[in-house]
Amino acid sequence: MALSEDEAETLARLEYQLVRQQRKLWTLDAYYNGEQRVEQLGLAVPPELRQFLTVVNWPATYVDAIEERLDVEGFRLPGQDGADADLWRVWQENDLDEESQLAHLDSLVFGRSYVTVGAGDAGPDEDDDGDEDRDPATPLVTVESPREVTAELSPRTRRVAAAVKVYRDSPIGPARRAESIQLATLYLPDVTVWLERRNARWVEVDRDDHGMGVVPVVPMVNRSRVARRHGRSEMERVIPLTDAAARALTNAQLATEIMAIPQRYVLGASKGDFVDKDGKQLPAWEAYFGAIWALLNPAAKVGQFDAADLSNFKTIVDHYASLVAGVTGLPMRYLGQSTTNPPSAEGIRADESRVIKLCERVQRSRGGSWERVMRLVRRILDEDWNPDLASLETIWRNPATPTRAAEADAAVKLFSTSPRPIVPLRQTRESLGFSQVQIARMEEEDEAERRRDPVLDIARGLAGGDAAGEPAAAVTGADAA
Repeated sequence: MALSEDEAETLARLEYQLVRQQRKLWTLDAYYNGEQRVEQLGLAVPPELRQFLTVVNWPATYVDAIEERLDVEGFRLPGQDGADADLWRVWQENDLDEESQLAHLDSLVFGRSYVTVGAGDAGPDEDDDGDEDRDPATPLVTVESPREVTAELSPRTRRVAAAVKVYRDSPIGPARRAESIQLATLYLPDVTVWLERRNARWVEVDRDDHGMGVVPVVPMVNRSRVARRHGRSEMERVIPLTDAAARALTNAQLATEIMAIPQRYVLGASKGDFVDKDGKQLPAWEAYFGAIWALLNPAAKVGQFDAADLSNFKTIVDHYASLVAGVTGLPMRYLGQSTTNPPSAEGIRADESRVIKLCERVQRSRGGSWERVMRLVRRILDEDWNPDLASLETIWRNPATPTRAAEADAAVKLFSTSPRPIVPLRQTRESLGFSQVQIARMEEEDEAERRRDPVLDIARGLAGGDAAGEPAAAVTGADAA
């Protein structure tokens, strides 16, 4: 079956959009990897000495400081206290503990990443990927790079109206490029089409008329704005300062190379005066680096210039580091500016307040994307839309860096209030940083303990406690009897 006219037009439009953004994405990737090419005027450092270029990788430091605090721990359905077991099983089977980190990282580096959802109807051995433990009925959730995927948004709903993925079936390299086949997947609201490029034209290979009414592609956008829905890289604000610091460090390295040994001079001597013990003339560099200069000419004078002071380079780099800290909210110790006395626990928390707040904002944005992904997962599992999932909530790990003692003290105080706790036991355990798996195991042990001690369970019931391990008022032996 051939593509319809509308499908072919959408594919061409999306492919052009994908090609147009490649140069910027490659540049952002180079900055994250510390491989960028810093533009210079060529006054202090001639083009012939570009090998002395020194790059400071502040963009990666900034991005990593945010990504390291983004950990999904589960999804809570309306009316549930804990994470939903079915959605977490899908999460685990798709290795999203690891893959979600890549999605968060790419969205911060490139300004966006994508997550696709599809039916996982391939048998254990049919897809030939060695994943024999995967349940064929589990929906397939994959994280995609903006280098290969792009999407169009509906101007009315702001949701994805169409998307495409263009890729090759083998790694791109000089030896294998001619052998690789260019493939594409076109995502539309009611159909997904797989294509292959043959003779410079796209040819349809297969299609899936899923009829879901939505495009099974969810963008994960960083710093979206009303007129810029595709987002922007988190590194853009530090790239100019990074380039400025790199130029200063390059000049410093070149100056160090030239001024590593104080400049010396000799007056009234000729080349013939610089000879070894056998009377042979020394090369110029060996004569220059000689520890002792002894000349036969009594009129010759030897002297040394003062060594260059390179502290000005440190001053300017420290200045750029302080500007980066002001722009990003990163503590100065993240940028290599250490102090003699290590900061206290409260000082660390105050120092990271802007980073913590930024991570909470990022969690809210990424949480909305993961919730849309899980609604698509449920649609595939149940073959129908569940309106209750509109209130689905993503459970995140606390992005702060609290001390264990302070967190435990605050949680215990909220749980130990009388006559009833301000927060339930599960919320207390979540506040202490326990994962959903750990909390589930604790609740199983609590239930086992109640079964071993029914008197304690009766006592809690008489005192108004509940079955979830809530504290109750003191109960005497007579009351329990």
